[in-house]
Amino acid sequence: MAGRRGRTALGGTVVLDADGVSKAAAADRLVHAMLPSARHRDAQVVVSAVTLAEVLRGMPRDAATYRVLTRVAELPVTSEIGRAAGALLGSTGLSGATVDAVVAATALRQPDPVLLVTSHPSDMAALTASRTDLAVAAV
Repeated sequence: MAGRRGRTALGGTVVLDADGVSKAAAADRLVHAMLPSARHRDAQVVVSAVTLAEVLRGMPRDAATYRVLTRVAELPVTSEIGRAAGALLGSTGLSGATVDAVVAATALRQPDPVLLVTSHPSDMAALTASRTDLAVAAV
């Protein structure tokens, strides 16, 4: 796990980015194990609606992704999230990381503790640095 403290407290939230969803769909051992573990801790597993655009292609091979998505909550990208993502980009200088900023802004609004599962751990750690109860896990 990269980033800040990785706690296993009850409750909280696991946020999957596109690679988190894709690896869960591909039965990646690490990510695939996180889902039942999160449920066992009564944590909610969520994805940002923007992640759907990254993982779905309207093809039959989307079936495994849809199986993952049936087990997670899909959160909308609101104007509040959009504004927060823009502010994160401005404060970090990560101008080319808009989707990551939207996912980070979504994660920052979730009940703690938060685990953000991503293939961009350094960017996500920078985008979420304001919250000490949010850990970033690299996949």
